[in-house]
Amino acid sequence: MARQDTRWGIAHIFSSYNNTIIHITDVTGTETISKASGGMVVKADRMESSPTAAMIAAKKAAETAFEKGITGIHVKIKAPGGHDGPSNPGPGAQAAVRALSRMGLKIGIIEDVTPIPHDGCRKKGGKRGRRV
Repeated sequence: MARQDTRWGIAHIFSSYNNTIIHITDVTGTETISKASGGMVVKADRMESSPTAAMIAAKKAAETAFEKGITGIHVKIKAPGGHDGPSNPGPGAQAAVRALSRMGLKIGIIEDVTPIPHDGCRKKGGKRGRRV
């Protein structure tokens, strides 16, 4: 019995509180295979970041990846991060990963690639912080 070879790709999932973007590339990360976002699949702006929109977008991206011969993916989840963005991914991240695996793509490594500041710019809010 010949073991079939898995062709790997990388799924870059950017998930904020406003949108979810799924971008599938080759293993080097330079060649785009497919991309989809929450805004491409729903009409209402408030629905862009929802788990439902993320699932539909992931399905769309996975179908295109399958057509181009990708059978396995490594997942890189990214939140806005940086010195003033939230460091935890939005509601669409988990739904997108689940949808990708349900489509039949083999999932390899799942890692978090949120940018973390190493004491760069000064945070906004002044000397005494944000007073509420």
